[in-house]
Amino acid sequence: MPRTVITFGTFDVFHVGHLRVIERAASLGDRLVVGVSADALNLRKKGREPVFSESERLAIIGALRMVDEVFVEESLEQKREYIERYAADVLVMGEDWRGKFDEFGDICEVVYLPRTPAISTTALIEKISSSG
Repeated sequence: MPRTVITFGTFDVFHVGHLRVIERAASLGDRLVVGVSADALNLRKKGREPVFSESERLAIIGALRMVDEVFVEESLEQKREYIERYAADVLVMGEDWRGKFDEFGDICEVVYLPRTPAISTTALIEKISSSG
């Protein structure tokens, strides 16, 4: 039986850290489903609009060969619904979320992956902004 992995992120200003987490998530199963944060969710969560629009970020993530399906994550509160909708066996999140999603252990395995050191989308955006 195929093992489905689900992960979530904004994936704004796509960089190697994003690629590594997606590659590692994909290695944990046979099928990878990725939820990309809606523009409105990102605004609520981070207090700013993403540099790249929701549709552009969906296109980037959906084009990756290891991603089998991509969808818009409308709300952080709907994680359980998304896990169930895509019949995920594994939920993968970044280590900075450790413990925050343990409640889903009743319906799937929960894995927290370490972040790629010294790479931050926010830092990249600030660096780009200040160099202009």
